[in-house]
Amino acid sequence: MDRLLKVIDLISEWTGKFCAFLVVLLSFIVGCEVIARYFFDRPTLWATETSAMVFGAYVILGGAYTLSIKGHVKMDIISQHLSFRKKAFTDIITFWFFALFCVVLVWKGWDRAWYALLNMERSGSLWNPFIFPIKMVLPIGASLLLLQGIAKFIRDAAILLGRGSEHGR
Repeated sequence: MDRLLKVIDLISEWTGKFCAFLVVLLSFIVGCEVIARYFFDRPTLWATETSAMVFGAYVILGGAYTLSIKGHVKMDIISQHLSFRKKAFTDIITFWFFALFCVVLVWKGWDRAWYALLNMERSGSLWNPFIFPIKMVLPIGASLLLLQGIAKFIRDAAILLGRGSEHGR
């Protein structure tokens, strides 16, 4: 089981590293637009839409990594007063809502991405790029998030069974 959890964590870590590259790409795109617009008075057709797509991919794909490092914002008004085992128990209860949310994102996101691919859907802007690649990011990101959530669920279950530690990833 530990090996499976390490593989899931490694997938999330590599996804996080890829997302770090997306920030560099996004900075380059925005920088090109600023230079083209303000120095040459020639704004681009592609920069605004591309930067929105890259940022969307960054946010969606970065969710699993953020979960793996416990970086998501959470309301701990109640849980701050609970013991470590009780926190694990509440996380196990709320996991099912999280999992349902992720499954719906994968299911519906895949439907929309597949439709966009089959129809070679375009954005409709002046630049008019294909949008199936960015639509495919949602089911992929939701799948990665669900996978990391399952790893957290397994760790929480181990804590309840007395086999896990507070300092597990």
